[in-house]
Amino acid sequence: MSQRLKLEIKALNAISDEDLVIFVSDTLTPPKAADGWLGEGAHGLLARAATAERFKGKALSGLTMLAPDGSGYERLIVIGLGPEAERDVLDFAKLGGAVAGRLGHGRKADIVAALPEGELTPAQIADIALGIRLRAYAFDRYKTKSKEPEQSEPITVTLRVEDPSRVKKAMKAADAVAAGVELARDLVNEPPNVLFPEEFAERAAKLEKLGVEIEVLDEKQLKKIGMRALLAVGQGSRRESRVVVMHWNGAKSSVQPVAFVGKGVTFDSGGISLKPGAGMEDMKGDMAGAACVTGLMHALAARKAKVNAIGVIGLVENMPDGNAQRPGDIVTSLSGQTIEIINTDAEGRLVLADVLWYTQEEFKPQFMINLATLTGAILVALAQENAGLFSNSDELSHRLSAAGKATGETVWRMPLGKAYDKMIDSKFADMKNSAGRHGGSITAAQFLQRHVNETPWVHLDIAGTGMGSPNSETNRSWGSGWGVRLLDRLVSEHYEG
Repeated sequence: MSQRLKLEIKALNAISDEDLVIFVSDTLTPPKAADGWLGEGAHGLLARAATAERFKGKALSGLTMLAPDGSGYERLIVIGLGPEAERDVLDFAKLGGAVAGRLGHGRKADIVAALPEGELTPAQIADIALGIRLRAYAFDRYKTKSKEPEQSEPITVTLRVEDPSRVKKAMKAADAVAAGVELARDLVNEPPNVLFPEEFAERAAKLEKLGVEIEVLDEKQLKKIGMRALLAVGQGSRRESRVVVMHWNGAKSSVQPVAFVGKGVTFDSGGISLKPGAGMEDMKGDMAGAACVTGLMHALAARKAKVNAIGVIGLVENMPDGNAQRPGDIVTSLSGQTIEIINTDAEGRLVLADVLWYTQEEFKPQFMINLATLTGAILVALAQENAGLFSNSDELSHRLSAAGKATGETVWRMPLGKAYDKMIDSKFADMKNSAGRHGGSITAAQFLQRHVNETPWVHLDIAGTGMGSPNSETNRSWGSGWGVRLLDRLVSEHYEG
């Protein structure tokens, strides 16, 4: 858990001396469980404060006020739930994030984890805790001076529930997912001089402590295997490329695994097709897909998911150099297909082409889902509200869409088709790695599909969501860890025995 947060689950039998948090609907009615905590006159005081601040109990809105006399608290923090009729669509992780956003550094808070109309389920309580933890995350390990000393003090949060033992299992799973998201965020936020391919591989290897089997393939092994497209991307860098294979065996050995593949360009200069200098520092995040896969494998192992899962990440650094690949080069991918290099900044698809082919041939998975900060074109199409989803499977697409709505990590399906596929035909090779600006995210997906056979497959273009995404109730980090919760939900709902 983050050093910025201390979180516990306890029974409704004690009070602290600082903040009390309660949830109210649009009628401003507090939970009955909070009646004994608020003191006399609390309802009238809340009504007056709500009128003065125009607080109407809208979902995720908040009101901070002085605590009523006799309550034993300094502040009362009221968080809106919205109408009872809309409770089934309320995002409880975002609710927890809204709570954390109202608390200050060094504060101690009790949260009455109950609804005006009754108890919360263990899953809802766990989601509130998850949201609090994700909102409390901050990446500040390279800051040597703090502007305010109190910022180093953690928030201490106690969720007060009717029966702590009932929520223990749900909390364990939520903690595992939170740790996976935090790992993914850490990886994306790291500077590229610290997190290069070899270092990334070493950090992924630490999952062995959770029971994940790790295999790290170095350049000598990759050459022997035939991953020439991936190696071509990294040949201009002094940092060697790596592929990491992570196995979580949580089901019987006879059960076919599910597979997740991540693009891990630890820094993308564009290569010979050099990117503009402005904003290039953000290209340390071009490995957000690999970060998500690593975080997901952490989450599955930490909660001991009853599934066999494979995580494969291709780790390279794309740099300009006398040895770098050039526009006009032709390389042969692991599939045996030849690729004309039109733009060396369309490098992620070369990495994924080899890793996808390797994954389907080596492990014969039930499905493959790859994640990549692949194209700027997806931001033009979808902004930063959704990840682009491209797939050869309606069933897998529908399941991911539902998981996205449940977690808030939403996706939008984009088209694939023969006309788009024809756009990447090359005069000199089997295909070219770029078809230009028109339909750029689609033609990139068509390129990947040429390296997938009949295996059900989804490509998630997370260029708008994996890094630099807008602030939300559950995230204030540049690296969002997007996709860990989405894919964990997909696995838990459909693929665990």
